[in-house]
Amino acid sequence: MNSNNPLLCDPQTGVCELPGTASETDSVNVTPVKKPIKIIYFTDPICSSCWGIEPQLRKLKLEYGNNYEIEYRMGGLLPDWSYNSGGISKPSDVAHHWDEVSAYYDMPIDGDVWLEDPLNSSYPPSIAFKAAELQSKEKALLFMRKMREMVFLEKKNIAKWEVISEAAKKIGLDVTKLKNDFDGHAQDLFKADLELARKMGVRGFPTMFFVDSNEQRQIVYGFKPYQEFENTLLKTYAGAIKNSYDKNWQSIFNKYNTLTTREFAELSNIKKEEAEGVLIGLVKEGKLQKQNSKNGPLWLLPKLIY
Repeated sequence: MNSNNPLLCDPQTGVCELPGTASETDSVNVTPVKKPIKIIYFTDPICSSCWGIEPQLRKLKLEYGNNYEIEYRMGGLLPDWSYNSGGISKPSDVAHHWDEVSAYYDMPIDGDVWLEDPLNSSYPPSIAFKAAELQSKEKALLFMRKMREMVFLEKKNIAKWEVISEAAKKIGLDVTKLKNDFDGHAQDLFKADLELARKMGVRGFPTMFFVDSNEQRQIVYGFKPYQEFENTLLKTYAGAIKNSYDKNWQSIFNKYNTLTTREFAELSNIKKEEAEGVLIGLVKEGKLQKQNSKNGPLWLLPKLIY
């Protein structure tokens, strides 16, 4: 794969890598940690590898969420198409690649968005996320999730304001304020994220820094199995307490209103085939709805406003 193009996310390394970035991490002062661990997560709304680790991150939140706080930073995966070269030079070149990584990560990704309504940059949804955080950290995360569902499953161009505002409305953000912040302060916040990524030597996504109270860091770089996230957290803070959560389907869906099959399998601690059978049965009983996409469905609670 051509490492000069960030949209060619290498499934072997699980990384969407930026061109020409440093591999050394500079010394950077980190905001004081309130919980035993602070996670600084560099990501991007259209990072397929970041979408691939959603099951792991959701499980980490359920099992260890009381031990850490997480800070989301935008990395600027696709500024525009001016610097791309090699095996990919235009949006349509990404379509087949996204279909391939969908199978590798076992998460639904429909590459046809790059054929039907391609994005010219990942900066607009990144800035929109920073704007959403100015309203509510919790709603901003739902907003990011919704934008990712829209681009990966629904083939919607989340670089367009009308699509961004649609996502914002669905999770209850003030769209007028969002637009004002999008055009204003969120621009500066996004630039600050890019600068922090440069200073910390971030060269691709996902990159997660696990920081303890003494500002000592452990790094998880790229797509990794759940065990590596858990081990890194415990290495950062050996006293972390693991929460035993209810693995009943209803409890899981009450926590996370939309789930892919792999996410449900991960959170239920069962095999994907068994998870699929359970989910299909719940749809037949009218307890869940199924939203189909080319490379896999999304399962959600009926009459979901989100």
